[in-house]
Formats: sequence, structure tokens, C-alpha cells
Amino acid sequence: MPILLFDGHCNLCNAWVQFVVKRDPSGTVHFSALQSKAGKRLLEIHNINENYTDSLVLFEEERYSVSSTAALRTLSFLAGWERHLKFLSIVPRPFRDLIYRFIARNRYKWFGRREECMIPTAELSQRFLED
Repeated sequence: MPILLFDGHCNLCNAWVQFVVKRDPSGTVHFSALQSKAGKRLLEIHNINENYTDSLVLFEEERYSVSSTAALRTLSFLAGWERHLKFLSIVPRPFRDLIYRFIARNRYKWFGRREECMIPTAELSQRFLED
């Protein structure tokens, strides 16, 4: 079961989660906010700084990916045409991550910030890890 950790305060990250949910009708990808107890526990298990909130983190089996690689690997689980965008992984990771970090540094300024993490709807709650 792939688990995507995201910044629960970030409007862009929350939009990404909604994007994935709509295009993953089988419910393959599960979610947790980086700030949640479950998210922090996963970060700790994989020796990632628990204050790490500048990137998506995708856990798959025994491995994980961050930044642009996490976003592109998430696309591979989608049912629509968007899954084919994973071909962008041919772009060298340092270049992809440079663009990713630029957007991440400006995400609150451009897209806004929530005071509280996203609370999933009743139908989505089964796809979110419990704290």
C-alpha cells in the first residue's frame, strides 16, 4: 500500500491530495499529513527528520521517495491519462528537484496556508492513516 505524506497546512499539497483521490478510484494510495502522529512515526521509522515538511514523501513497501520523484511515482498509481506524465522522470532528478524546491519554498506565498491540517471527509477517512 503506497502512503503519501504531505504538508497538511499547504493549500497546494491539499490540492495534490484531492487530485490523486479523484484519479485513483481503486483507493490504492493512502495519505497522512507530515504533521500528524502517523506521519511523524513513518518519518522516524525511516530516519527522516520529523520536522521535514518541504516535500511530499511517498512510501512504497521498503523504499521511499521525496520531492519530484515522490510526485512522479504517485502518478503511476492513477487511473487516468495523468499516469503517463510519469515519463517526466527521464528529466534528470537534480533539475526536477530544483524546480520542485523553488515551488515548495514559495507555496505558502502563492497558494496560501491553512491554520489546521486537512480533515478528510467520512468517505476519504478510510484512506488516511489514523494517528
